[in-house]
This record gives sequence, C-alpha cells and structure tokens, in this order.
Amino acid sequence: MFTRLTSMLSSPTGDDRDASELRLNVYATVSTLPAIDFPHRVLGQRDLGDPDLHEHLEGFIGYVLSRGDGEMTRVRYHLMRHLQRVQHHVSLSVAPSSLPAFSQWTERANAVIFHDDGSVRDTAGRVLIDSEGNGDPAANVPYPADAVARKAVIETELSEKGIHTSTSLPPVVGEEEAQWRTPADVVGRVMALLIVSAYAEGIRDDERLDVEQMRERLPEAFPYLSPDEQAFLQAENPDEHLVTQMGWRYESIATLAWAAGLWPDHPAPDTICDVAGLTASLLDDAEHGMPTTRGLRLTDDILDALDMTFRMHWVIREAELGRRDFPPNVIPGVIQERHHALNWLVRFEQAAWDDVTTPT
Repeated sequence: MFTRLTSMLSSPTGDDRDASELRLNVYATVSTLPAIDFPHRVLGQRDLGDPDLHEHLEGFIGYVLSRGDGEMTRVRYHLMRHLQRVQHHVSLSVAPSSLPAFSQWTERANAVIFHDDGSVRDTAGRVLIDSEGNGDPAANVPYPADAVARKAVIETELSEKGIHTSTSLPPVVGEEEAQWRTPADVVGRVMALLIVSAYAEGIRDDERLDVEQMRERLPEAFPYLSPDEQAFLQAENPDEHLVTQMGWRYESIATLAWAAGLWPDHPAPDTICDVAGLTASLLDDAEHGMPTTRGLRLTDDILDALDMTFRMHWVIREAELGRRDFPPNVIPGVIQERHHALNWLVRFEQAAWDDVTTPT
C-alpha cells in the first residue's frame, strides 16, 4: 500500500531533483492557495478541477486508516476529515534550508504534508502518523484560526445552556475553506424543496397536490429538483417514511431561505419553523418568477449556525445511542434538517443534495 501511494504521489513529469532536496506532498484545505514564497520546484499540482483528485484523496484516507492496527483514534479521525476538505494538492522539491519558510507557508495553507518516508506531518514537521501507525503526541492536525475560535465560542454558549459536547470534535470549515453555493442555486434549492414539502404535506393530509399544476405555478423551480425528489413526485404510492422525510424539508427551506436573505428568522432549535408564514412569503416573492436575493448572509453568521448545529447533532446522536440524556429544548428533526441544508450550502464533501451526509 505504501509503495502504491508513493507512486500516486510522485510527480507526473518525473523527478530530477537534487539528492539533498526533499519531495514533499502538500494537502491544503484553503480555497485560494497562498503564493509559494521560498525556493522550490513544483513537481505536480492540482485542485478540485482535476477529476482524479477525489479518487486520490480517497486512497490517501484509506492509507491513513490502515496504518498500524487501524483503530480509529482522535488523530486518524481529524486527519481523515482534513483530507476530505482538501482543495489543493501540491508536490514540491524543497531544499532543507528552506524548510522553516516551507513550514510557515503550509500553516497559511492549512495543510498536512506527506513525506517520502511514509509519514504524514503537521505544519511544524511533527509526525501525525507514520507508515507503522505511530505518531508524535505533540503533533496537531491544523485548523484555521477563525474555525478554532468559533468552536470555542459555540462550546461555551452550549455549555451555558446545559448542553455539553466533546472537546475532541473538530471545528467546522473556516472562512478561507468554505466553498459556497451560488445565491441562484440556493434560491432554486429553496423553491424545489418547497414543491416536495408541500406535496408531502398534501399526501399526509389526503389532499395530494397536482404536480402539473405546481409546474405551471413554479416552472423555474422544477429544474432544481434532485433525482430523488423527481422520483418522489412521480411515485404512485411513496412509502410513509419517505413522505415524512420530505415533509420535514420545511426546516431545510427555512435554513436556506434565512441564509439567502429570503426569510428573516433562524428559529431556536426547540421551535418548528413557521410553515404557513414561510410558504406564503416565498410564494408571494415568486409571483412573477423565482425569488431574488442580493446574496448570502454574512459568512460568520452562517458558519456560526453550522458549528452550533454540528455540535448539537452530535449530542442528539449520543443520546439516541443511550450514552447521555437528550439535550433540553431541542427538536432532533429540526437539527437534522438544518445540518443537511448547511452542509449542502458549504459543499461538504462536494456532495449533491441527495448525497449530503451529516457525520458527527
């Protein structure tokens, strides 16, 4: 496995480096890679525009998880999550004298580094995990400063409400890592969700809506339907679980409409959204076409909501497993839908709507 991974990481154009130089593979999570400001040679470089990067990262994750006894440790978990957020892979040849500057650059890039010896290291050069599964206890998977600060604030806020989370949970994405859906796509997703939620509500109340009439009312929204949503609208007798799931999508609508500036409120997690008011507002806005938005809310506001939702979702799942009490004043279905919507909004794992996951 190590030989195969080393081959995958090698330069596609060959390697004629000086014997004293180090070949270092950098995995950065920031959206914009900082300028490389030290002596180096680029052996290979790719970003999310390369369709092979995803497969490569999946292989790298498999390598990390298979080292040593393969037990899921805190370092392995955080390293796996880092690799899932990587946006740039750069292979560099660097002289030992340039390593201090290289370290500073990788810190700005929020990167981990794969060395020729099979080890994965942090920005200070400390071993996170080597080819045998061992590591330096002082090594840390890097996170952007704003993400770390946000985690601390949200943990404190939850603790003051009597909701205690694990400090080992990672931060959510930072401002320089987030990849946002376009405002137009968010509006389209909101209106597509409105269609399927209303349709599910009609089935539940034995007043099934006519899909073609809905298409006449909101024609611009139908191209935004996901494959699963299209199948739901076409099914003669959708199962009860699916109808319930689609009915909960009003909570996703409320979250995305709030993020897009189409709805003023992001209710407390103990409150189901105002379905009637939300629906009426969106339909009024869509009277002459799709609702319009000037853009998304402030990044801080949305990432705060994501971090809060992520930690509350962890507590809920722990409670479902019987490892703690359910948190007070929280509706699990609301948290699940918010987490799904916000992960889609920041392109978590680059997943399409139907494939969005909400790991905790």
